[in-house]
Amino acid sequence: MDGTGDNAAHDHGPFGRPLFDDPSTRKLARVGVVDIGSNSVRLVVFDGAARSPAYFYNEKIMCGLGAGMSSTGILNPEGRQRALAALKRFQYLARGMDLPPLTAVATAAVRDAEDGPGFCEQVLRETGLKIHVIDGEEEARLSAQGVLLGWPGSYGLVCDIGGSSMELAEISGGQVGKRVTSPLGPLKLRDIKGGAKGRKAHIKEVMLDLHDRMGQQSNRLFLVGGSWRAIARIDMERRGYPLHVLHEYRMTAKSVSETAKFIAAHDLEELRSACGISSTRMVLVPYAIEVLKRLVQTFRPKDIALSSYGIREGMLYEQMPQQLRDRDPLIEACQFAETKDARLPGFGRTLFDFILPLFSKVPADRLRLVKAACLLHDVSWRAHPDYRAEVCFDNATRANLGGLKHSERVFLGLALLHRYKNKRDGTRFEELYDLIDEKTQLQAEVLGKAMRFGAMLWMSEGGHIGELGWRPKKRILSLNLSEGAWPLFGEVAEARFQSLASSLEASVEIKLVS
Repeated sequence: MDGTGDNAAHDHGPFGRPLFDDPSTRKLARVGVVDIGSNSVRLVVFDGAARSPAYFYNEKIMCGLGAGMSSTGILNPEGRQRALAALKRFQYLARGMDLPPLTAVATAAVRDAEDGPGFCEQVLRETGLKIHVIDGEEEARLSAQGVLLGWPGSYGLVCDIGGSSMELAEISGGQVGKRVTSPLGPLKLRDIKGGAKGRKAHIKEVMLDLHDRMGQQSNRLFLVGGSWRAIARIDMERRGYPLHVLHEYRMTAKSVSETAKFIAAHDLEELRSACGISSTRMVLVPYAIEVLKRLVQTFRPKDIALSSYGIREGMLYEQMPQQLRDRDPLIEACQFAETKDARLPGFGRTLFDFILPLFSKVPADRLRLVKAACLLHDVSWRAHPDYRAEVCFDNATRANLGGLKHSERVFLGLALLHRYKNKRDGTRFEELYDLIDEKTQLQAEVLGKAMRFGAMLWMSEGGHIGELGWRPKKRILSLNLSEGAWPLFGEVAEARFQSLASSLEASVEIKLVS
């Protein structure tokens, strides 16, 4: 329970009262973090204390601080100047946004460079920003916490690749376990002697040592870092995959092997242009794919998932109270969206209770999508009516939401599309529908039409609409309306009720109850 009152959890159903407006989490209303990596320097400002991070501001500068360090031992001079300029800008932005002091961390390049301490002193002197230089194990821990932000209670192996290092961390039951660091960053691999053969031998030797230290890790492999994201984009291009959302994108050992061959067979500049990858990132991809191939061969994960959440999100997670960490990121984010954007915040719960008889037998993972859809059913009301259905689908499938598989994004999107539209054909999203089977598409249609009908019975929060009943064996859809709601059952509402019955292949029974 969240401690917000004896009746709080009951009033909000099985998903609990949202915590984003609780005093203990309100201090997270806007949090700024700076990640000073070997390749990039980034400012992220998170907005709102919803369990899924909302990105109020996000800016990245590709500085290449770690370029050439293997031979010089110092930070790249040009990169150092660019990083300093970027940090000055970020401090000005933070003041303009009236943020609390920025939290800044530096990773492999700054911690390994001879002039790393001098760089930190210069930044503090010229910007007032204190940089926390973290070791490899701490970097691994924060990255793993970022994964936990998106996958609460998940288990497996988190692999975060930066420019100069690669970290591994074990997660299980929502906790971070063993963690190690290694020099397998692409910037360092470029300087390995012996060409491709020498690099291959080096990667294999380091990876075997990592395996000895971490033990067998055959569960899910979570990939964190820009080089992994670039490889995932190329994998999507190779497959012709229609949903270009990196978070929760899945790959297999076979697809990693096929994509490695795909990269080797194509011009890097053409791939870069086709996949929308920066030139500074693309030059590192051939080295990163060598690491990924060996990583998969060594640890043999059951599946591979991309995480857009990493060290920066891990820094946000670090500041969350435990009661917020324990919550479902999808439901918290949807409650936040309803409170901010719906015409009648709170009606989503009433709608959920009303349509629940249609979904009383569905498993918990599907029920949370029903809840999410009800919370989001009215947040796009400002969109033009002719485009509202497509806006809903686009938002659900491409929004930055944690705790959602790609198939679940499509299910949620289709349900919200049918909230405003009876038919789903003729949209520009039809190629995405095939990410779920026809039976699941029909379930999304039923959910959408149920919300479309229930939204016609709009009453004040907590008002008693009536009762919806579903007898699947007899295919009977029943509606018992209260006297207060009966006048709302006009001809448009009746047509929508009949449309819902048609999707269920059901006959209807309608009664007025006192």
